[in-house]
Amino acid sequence: MDEKEFKNLTDRITVLTERITYLESLNRELVEQNKELLNENDRNADLLSFLPTDSKNQLDLKGNANSLRYKMVTVLYSDVKGFTKLSEEQDAEALIDELDNFFFHFDNTVEKHNIEKIKTIGDTYMCSGGIPKKNRTNPIEVIVAALEMQEYLKHIQKESKKNNRKIWNLTFGVHTGPVIAGAAGKKKISYDIKGDTVNIASRIESMCEPGEIFISEMTYELIKDFFVCEFRAKMPIKYKGDVSVFAVKGYRPELSIEGKGLRPNEIFRTRFLLIKFEDLNDYVLDRLERELPKHLYYHNLKHTIDVTIGVEIIGSGEGVSAKEMLLLKTAAVFHDFGQVSGSVGHEARSCEIAAEILPQFGYNSEEIEIIKGIIMATKLPPQPHTLLEQVICDADLDYLGRSDFIPVSDTLHHELKVQGLIGTLNEWNKMQVKFLSIHQFFTKTAQSLRHVNKEKQIERLKDIITDD
Repeated sequence: MDEKEFKNLTDRITVLTERITYLESLNRELVEQNKELLNENDRNADLLSFLPTDSKNQLDLKGNANSLRYKMVTVLYSDVKGFTKLSEEQDAEALIDELDNFFFHFDNTVEKHNIEKIKTIGDTYMCSGGIPKKNRTNPIEVIVAALEMQEYLKHIQKESKKNNRKIWNLTFGVHTGPVIAGAAGKKKISYDIKGDTVNIASRIESMCEPGEIFISEMTYELIKDFFVCEFRAKMPIKYKGDVSVFAVKGYRPELSIEGKGLRPNEIFRTRFLLIKFEDLNDYVLDRLERELPKHLYYHNLKHTIDVTIGVEIIGSGEGVSAKEMLLLKTAAVFHDFGQVSGSVGHEARSCEIAAEILPQFGYNSEEIEIIKGIIMATKLPPQPHTLLEQVICDADLDYLGRSDFIPVSDTLHHELKVQGLIGTLNEWNKMQVKFLSIHQFFTKTAQSLRHVNKEKQIERLKDIITDD
């Protein structure tokens, strides 16, 4: 092979190598895009699950839905200050790239806190909590997101100062109230919102000082137990009078790491989850009402509510902590969920359902394992190993010591008889006497509340039992 042929061959190899590299790069990009589309599809499917059926049908047919009304949404307006002036003094293209990266970080932050990005208009970023899934925690989540973005901006400003560069500033305006939301899109669902709440949030942002988070009095009332706030001014609103405006300065010392107000601690998280539990409770009870078999005359919605109330009463009497109370109430609301597909082995199925749902409400793996243990403790015969397991066992069988024991016991007999698991009422009452005679409440609180009545129930049952 002469020199010319060798050169031609090496040139061809170089071209082929470049093409292979390009194709590999393109393939990686397509794989990433495919992953992004799959994630977006999953997210849209999740969003659709929270829309009314009529709205889902409208989206399927024409890509948009009629307006949806939300009673409590927290709207955040954030505006970049000084960007235009900076772009005249510094490399405009580099600044735009930096701003894009900043908004990308903003997107990730709001998504992490279950907040819906509405739109960006120039240098203004708009998002809202409580859409599309209604919840009680959206005012807190929006303020947490704003504080994180404020902290992130301070980090960027610090780095820019090291390089002798200037960077923009931010203002935040937040208000909580009702909105009208419109959903549109087939492949990607997006939302637009309107109403006084949106306008007030925008007005508050316009009067905000650079680097500050200004909130309305309505938002303040909903978040003041979690954050340190300072009164700043009165803002006149047409037809509403003067509205007080507050500046959020950080987390309350007792709810922050080392009391510095910069990062939330475990106490903050527990208080937050106790509020979020109310949304979880509504979700689970709604599903139980729809999915529990109609022949469950005892293990029905009322029983789950009774046990949830029971663990709170007994747990308080036993002096459990706020975190332990959260775990108890969560276990109580899930403990009979497995009954939707049958009574036998329902405790284990309840654990599986809880493990699937709870991460969506902010519970971590360690908490879920404790909750599963509490649920399994309700399996008969009860053999609790911890105080929390003792509390739920006592709450689950609380009816044994209540004045309405006989009618409640009859509903359980009716339920078991329909399933072919028990015979006559007389036979059932004999079994109840034996069970009551050996049963013992585990906690001192339940013993003091129910033991005397339980002994009376045994006598009442003996009076109504007949000889076969």
